[in-house]
Amino acid sequence: MKRLLMICGLLFGVIVFAQAQQGGGRPGGGRMGINPEARVKQLDEKLKLSEDQKTKLTAIFTEQADAQKKMREENQGGGDRQAMMEKILKMRTELETKVNGVLTEDQKKTYKAMLDEQKAQMEKKMKERQAGN
Repeated sequence: MKRLLMICGLLFGVIVFAQAQQGGGRPGGGRMGINPEARVKQLDEKLKLSEDQKTKLTAIFTEQADAQKKMREENQGGGDRQAMMEKILKMRTELETKVNGVLTEDQKKTYKAMLDEQKAQMEKKMKERQAGN
């Protein structure tokens, strides 16, 4: 259960962190995420993407957003939380694989550092919340 909470928190934190990095808004974004163009813009600021990379990443993030929307619609009745978390983790892993497939070796290192920083921030927030309860 503790592990599940950590995973949920991590995923939520990544989304919140991404939104905070772009100013908190969700123009055109889904209920839980920012739009693909904003995500690419965020990465471009850190990774200095080429136009080809921007195009490919926009397509990857659009595909992911569509898949997440479909999954949320399918699980509106609650459903099996464990199964949903497994789907989310699988989607996240697939996303990272696809993103890394577009990046150069130097960009991959920076991207990994970004993800590690987001994870560390989320873990810190989770510990703070647990201490407050």
